[in-house]
Amino acid sequence: MNKKKVIITVAAAVVLIAGGVWIFGGQKAQNKVDFVTEAVQKGNVSNSITATGTIEPVTEVEVGTQVSGIIDKIYVDYNSVVKEGEVIAEMDKVTLLSDLQSAKASYDGAKAEYEYQEKLYKRNRTLHEKQLISDTDYEESVYNYQRALATYEQNKAELAKAERNLSYATITSPINGVVTSKDVEEGQTVASGFETPTLFNIAADLTKMQVVADVDEADIAGVKDSARVTFTVDAYPDDVFEGIVRQIRLGSTNSSSSSSSSSSTSETVVTYEVVITADNPDLKLKPRLTANVTIYTNSRENVLVVPNKALRFTPEKSLAGKRAINDCEAQYKVWTMDETGFTAHPVQTGISDGIHTEITGGISEGTEVVTETVLKNEMPAIESAEGESERSPFMPGPPDRNKKDNDKK
Repeated sequence: MNKKKVIITVAAAVVLIAGGVWIFGGQKAQNKVDFVTEAVQKGNVSNSITATGTIEPVTEVEVGTQVSGIIDKIYVDYNSVVKEGEVIAEMDKVTLLSDLQSAKASYDGAKAEYEYQEKLYKRNRTLHEKQLISDTDYEESVYNYQRALATYEQNKAELAKAERNLSYATITSPINGVVTSKDVEEGQTVASGFETPTLFNIAADLTKMQVVADVDEADIAGVKDSARVTFTVDAYPDDVFEGIVRQIRLGSTNSSSSSSSSSSTSETVVTYEVVITADNPDLKLKPRLTANVTIYTNSRENVLVVPNKALRFTPEKSLAGKRAINDCEAQYKVWTMDETGFTAHPVQTGISDGIHTEITGGISEGTEVVTETVLKNEMPAIESAEGESERSPFMPGPPDRNKKDNDKK
């Protein structure tokens, strides 16, 4: 019985080995080497830097009040279109009118006293010139006249101030534009102290916007006035907006960034504000949106370009087969290929955008250059006369095939 088991085990092993040899050795994988080429052609190449910024109106005015009091009436709301000089809010005027009346009364009294002392002074001056009054009386009239004049001028200024404060109670728009924010409501008390409280923000023209981008100090040297800019906003991810650099602000901004580690360290990041203007005819760009900005620092248009892969390609002897490899000494080179072999061509390069590189000399337009090598593994199936893949004679067939063979018998 044990001998029978050994014979069965050996037979099974022989079947498995024979099947493996037929499967893995009967068919050999065929490796095919392909070389991809691309024509040298004309195109555009640009260098760029990236930054983030905030979209703002080109002109935006904060409207406040220089007097304290209660907001009595508000005539505008968010997105209201206003004209220059249009009344947009009014403050309670009771206290201001009272101050004006008090200042007017004081002014009238000071004016009357000044006019009286002026007449007395002129009369005493004439008498003193004729030596009809003493020096003491004359000097006293001069003193009273000068005091009356000072009091009159002071009350005149107080009256002008009271009139101006009353005018401040009527708040008007300083420009033509759109109300972008409203920070007060009717009945609210505002206090004017060291800082003027902001009531409204009014943007002059929302069809003209600007992006204030923070550019890293390492990139700012490449940014030039009137440089081309593209940017996107998260609200419209499929739209690319165009702009130009209008101003590079000399004032820098320092911010700290910390790295997360067992011993936390922080470093100062210096950035410069770059102002970019952009048209906004369809009003898609809203104030305070975050923009992802690309500033083009250098560009070449309609120049010869090749893929960067072509400059990195070098043919390997093991893959070239019987083709010859004609190399050359050069810092940058591209390769052409024909039936006889590969030939290197030294080229002069310009700027690169990371995908394509400008070619300034060494090769002509339309030349096919090799960019990469592609290896293909091919394992062709061997078909039987019935259209099925051949099977090892040592391997059992599927149940349906055995049934088909019995039917034929």
